[in-house]
Amino acid sequence: MFGRPNKRTRLIAQIAATALALPFLLPLVAIVAESLQGEGFIKNYQAVLTKTPILQSALNSAIISAGVIALVYVCTMLSAYAFGKMNFAGKKLVFNAILVGLVLPTIALVVPLFLIVQKLGLFNNYLAVIVPLAATVIPFTLLLTRNYLAAIPDEVLEAARIDGCSSFGTLVRIVLPLAKPITAVLVVWAFLQAWNEFFLPLLFLQDQSLQTVTTIPLYFTGTYGSDQPKIFAALVLICLPIVIAYLSLQKFFEKGLSAGAIK
Repeated sequence: MFGRPNKRTRLIAQIAATALALPFLLPLVAIVAESLQGEGFIKNYQAVLTKTPILQSALNSAIISAGVIALVYVCTMLSAYAFGKMNFAGKKLVFNAILVGLVLPTIALVVPLFLIVQKLGLFNNYLAVIVPLAATVIPFTLLLTRNYLAAIPDEVLEAARIDGCSSFGTLVRIVLPLAKPITAVLVVWAFLQAWNEFFLPLLFLQDQSLQTVTTIPLYFTGTYGSDQPKIFAALVLICLPIVIAYLSLQKFFEKGLSAGAIK
């Protein structure tokens, strides 16, 4: 059995981990540095906050993100519980069919999505973005969550059923409290995909007041010309909610991602 690492070993490991992490920090450092160029920090960020509807756009993105997170969470947890802990005819076939969504690019669905949205009259409606986005996220979250829930001992669920819990009651009272780490993965991943989405809101939310935060950099390429420092300042502000969400759920996210990826 290996003993506890000494101070020197921990220091070397920390230095090695920092060296490996540095290349991944360079793009973020470059974005922040570029946002300070031109007219300077204050004027660049002031222009983003005052010359664009960034607050309204951020609210639109938040509404879409909340809808995507809620839909992904409910659908993923229900289906992962069924695929991981229940037996029914065609389970493997249905599961594999859903996983096909992992290799299906969103751009390939644009034409049928456009026709469906047009038929239903959902232009300038948040649902036109929320539902397709959730559908593209669910295959990945389902794969991770199904693997995570499958690792929960069957004895725990059987004990709950003996105590009188139904299948749904077992899910709510036993499985969901044990699934906090994978829930963090679902929330962060769904939020990341929804907040960063550019094409679908641009296509289906044509009303200017409904545009999302990802369109803010366009104000400095079309209206004000190509002003790179202000574009990067906008990108920094757009990235902040994602960074905050990840740092807030980092502990659960890493645990859930590692557990859900192994099966």
